[in-house]
Amino acid sequence: MTNFITDHGLPLLFVVVMLESFGIPLPGETALIAFGVLAAEGHYPIVEVIAVAAAAAIVGDNLGYWLIGRLGGRALFRRWHWLNQYSDRVLPRAEALMQRHGGAAVFFGRFVAILRYTIAWVAGLSRMRWWRFLFWNAAGGIVWATAVGLISYYGGKAVAETIARFGLYAGVAAAVGIVAAWVGLRLARKRVESRL
Repeated sequence: MTNFITDHGLPLLFVVVMLESFGIPLPGETALIAFGVLAAEGHYPIVEVIAVAAAAAIVGDNLGYWLIGRLGGRALFRRWHWLNQYSDRVLPRAEALMQRHGGAAVFFGRFVAILRYTIAWVAGLSRMRWWRFLFWNAAGGIVWATAVGLISYYGGKAVAETIARFGLYAGVAAAVGIVAAWVGLRLARKRVESRL
């Protein structure tokens, strides 16, 4: 399995990120991080990893915008009782967010876990113009893929170099430092989410 991922994994990265962006809660960002580390180890060019992830994010979000938001609409949410109750509570606030912040919500939604796989639906449900959605979605997808890809690439490279130079314990310490920085960024992001 490891050989398959290191030799033919970019289509897998595309599928996972695309499905997450469409609206299925999969670990798309985690997959991008893993492939960034694989790129640091020389298995893939980092430019290809970033391009695949960005394209998958844009395609998946556009599928969610059209299939769930515009074509499915509220009727899709009314089919199941549990989803209908949830949508009655959440959708009005989400649509109000889209009315106030529109493009910025689509752009920054790419960086927030829950919004990453729901913002496209909300944009479609609130009838945001597709060209406007596409612009902000593409910008967010490209910036997200570049930032996460490069951070994981250089972080993975730093851990590998530390292990080679100072041994396994230093590599573990470097990995713990990177994880601590990542957790700190996640906590800061959650604070921003709670203010929205």
